Parts: sequence; C-alpha cells; structure tokens
Amino acid sequence: MPNLLVKPAGETGRIISVTPQSAGWTHVGFDLHRLKAGETVGDETGDREVCLVWISGKGRAKAGARDFGVLGGRTSPFDGEPDALYIPAGSSWSVTAQTGMELAVCSAPGGGDFEARRIPPGTHPRITRGKGSNVRHVHNIMPETDGAANALLVVEVITPAGCTSSYPSHKHDQDNLPYESLLEETYYHRINPPQGFAFQRVYTDDRSLDEAMAVEDGDVTLVPRGYHPCATIHGYDLYYLNVMAGPKRVWKFHNAPEHEWLLQA
Repeated sequence: MPNLLVKPAGETGRIISVTPQSAGWTHVGFDLHRLKAGETVGDETGDREVCLVWISGKGRAKAGARDFGVLGGRTSPFDGEPDALYIPAGSSWSVTAQTGMELAVCSAPGGGDFEARRIPPGTHPRITRGKGSNVRHVHNIMPETDGAANALLVVEVITPAGCTSSYPSHKHDQDNLPYESLLEETYYHRINPPQGFAFQRVYTDDRSLDEAMAVEDGDVTLVPRGYHPCATIHGYDLYYLNVMAGPKRVWKFHNAPEHEWLLQA
C-alpha cells in the first residue's frame, strides 16, 4: 500500500504528482503546479480527460486550438469560488501565469466525447451541508449532474475551524449500484492561516486499512478505499479539493452504520 500522505516536493514547479501508478490504483491523477508570472505549463491529455482548477492567481489558458483567455483571479482558495477548465482526452492544454499562480490538474481515463469548456465561478450554487460543529461549504466544479464528462468528479469544500467534514464517516469503494459506487479519491488540503493543521483518518470496517494523518498546508491524502472523515482544529479553517473517479461516474456512498444515527440527531 503506498503512503496515503503526499507532501509537496519543493516550492515551485510541479510540487505534487499523484498518478495511478504511484497511488496503486486505476483512475485518479492529481498534479499541483506553482508558477511565477510569465511561466507556462502544459501537456497532452492522451487517453485521459483533465479538469484544471485555479487554486489562486490568474493565467491565460489554451486547450486544443481554442484560446480561453485569462482565467482565475482569487488570491487564495479561501477567497471566493473557483475557476476551472475541462479538456477532453486526445487534446492538449497550456496555461501561462499572469500573476503568481497555483494550478491543480485533475485527471481520469476519458474519451474525446465532449468539448473543452470553461467552468466559471458560480456555475453551480454553493451548498452548505451539516450543522453545528459538522458544517461545511461546498463548491461543486464537476458534479455528476453535469453530464459532460466521462469519469471525473471534482469539488471544493471549506470546513470552518473546529468542525468535522466528510462526516459522518462514509465510503464509496464497492461497485454495487444503486447502493454504492466505486470511486478512488484524492484530497488536496490547504489551511488558513497556513501554519495550522487538520486531521484525516482513512479506515475500513475490518481495520485492514486504518491510518490517521495530521495534514498540513499543501498536503494531499489518498483514499483508495474505506471511510475518510476530516477534522479541523480551533482557529484554522480547512480547504480541500476532491478528485474522484471510478468505473461509473456516479457518487453514491455508504455511511458507517455505527455513526448513521448522527444524521437523525
């Protein structure tokens, strides 16, 4: 089993790289690029579809033959809603930073069935889930209700200080629709202020997988299977960007039965 906690490698360039090979799974890929103004990053999509998410900063984006202009603009992932760009398989993309910029590259197996498109801020309404110390604020980027993708599901979540998230514990590791879908998942974590930390546990019913991790600003956690709740600490908000993909583009989860009573509380 690969290490489920991936730390940034350096301060600039591609500082996070999660591939199906490095994660020991089949579908999800995740890269994080930190660029200076004037620097360019790009790639061929090959047999994978890609969603670019502007974590912070602005950059001029091209996909295939189309110039999408300057996208992004927020100063941090805690500063408003995301800008994103979908690119199908069999294409190419490039982004040239106009300011200091952080760009997430989310990927999964895909076809050339859909056109490249911008997903601007506000495309999907912000959703608040939970209440009390289990509240969190959700910005969907590529939900399953947006059908123009083969595999990718992408969402941002902000969890206020002192709250839990991805909780009550749930999992999606069985291809057993309509009851549960099989989805691999990455969490890209940011902390505000950045010197803080949060916690995440990844575990199965039989505890054959049971890892508890302290996550710091910029860390990525892998969820190959099992339940995966998060918890913030007093004084520090948590942001995470989720990338999910599996054999079917459906998010159907199974709650841990011992904690399901919290949903009726």
